[in-house]
Order: sequence, then C-alpha cells, then structure tokens
Amino acid sequence: MSLFKAFEIAASGVTAQSQRLNATASNLANAESAATPGGKAYQARQVLFQTTRLDARDPRSEGVKVKSVIEDTSTPRRVHDPKHPLADETGYVTMPNVNVAEEMVNMLSASRSYQSNLEVMNTSRNLLLKTLTLGS
Repeated sequence: MSLFKAFEIAASGVTAQSQRLNATASNLANAESAATPGGKAYQARQVLFQTTRLDARDPRSEGVKVKSVIEDTSTPRRVHDPKHPLADETGYVTMPNVNVAEEMVNMLSASRSYQSNLEVMNTSRNLLLKTLTLGS
C-alpha cells in the first residue's frame, strides 16, 4: 500500500468521525431541551458508517463514509414537573431520548478515532517528506 492510499484512508476516517462528533455534540446540547419549535421533543441522532472504495481500480483501497444519520426512535423521557411551562395536564414534560452517559462514551470513542486517523495522516506526511529528502 502506498503512503498516498494510507493518507486517503485516514482522511476518510477523519471526515466520518467529524460527522459523528457533530451528531454527538448536537445530542448533548439538546439533552435537556423540552421541545423543538415544532412542539416535539428532540430525537437523538446516530451516525451509521459503511465502507467505500476510494479507488475504483484498486479493490484494496477501502475507506469509510457516513451511510446515513438516523433519529433514535426510542420513547422520549417523561419527567414530572408540574411547574414547567410545557407540562401537560398531568404535570409531565416530554424530554429528549438522549442518554448523556452513552453520548459521552460515544464522544470519547469518536474523538479517539479522529485522533488516531490524524496521527496516521501525520505519519504518512512525515514519511513522504523523508522520502523526498532521500532523493536529494
């Protein structure tokens, strides 16, 4: 495998993990928001990945891309808070289905994957620069 291919593969990973980090940040930012402007509670978003061929001529040059961003369909949390302005007639407020602990683990995992891909890119760049200095 050439260093250029390693660079391309790591770049695809950085791009995909960046989208995962954005979705996690959005989930955490909305974890305590009671309702969206449309009146529904925020639905947590999850990023699904798939492998993709980076070079149509080379079957070994696979990277990763975001297949889709889906909304979690689990039931929203119901919190009893009769003083809340969005409480229903029984005193319950519908809150997002975001599990903060799971999102923090997801954020750490995405962050480490992002950093690892950046490290591969930096190493590939350094090796390419060293190869150039060998020729001079």
